[in-house]
Amino acid sequence: MDMQQKGPFCQSCAMPMQKPEDFGTEATGVRSNDYCVYCFKDGTFTAPDITKEQMIEFCVTLMDKEGIMPKHKASAMLNEVIPKLKRWQ
Repeated sequence: MDMQQKGPFCQSCAMPMQKPEDFGTEATGVRSNDYCVYCFKDGTFTAPDITKEQMIEFCVTLMDKEGIMPKHKASAMLNEVIPKLKRWQ
């Protein structure tokens, strides 16, 4: 995943949100422009107690497993990007 590509990106996990079904939903059912479907549903976080460090580890493992990016590259990128996202401020 190239963080230089056009967003939007989930402000929790940094996933690019490119299709309507990628976006999470607010309590009203309206699309959330900040969070993806995996992180945010019906106005609440799907993993409300996850820490920033746990989110990074989860995403690194997922990206490696899915063949998106090797673990060492994903770790370097996500340790740079995730702490700057809205959820973790």
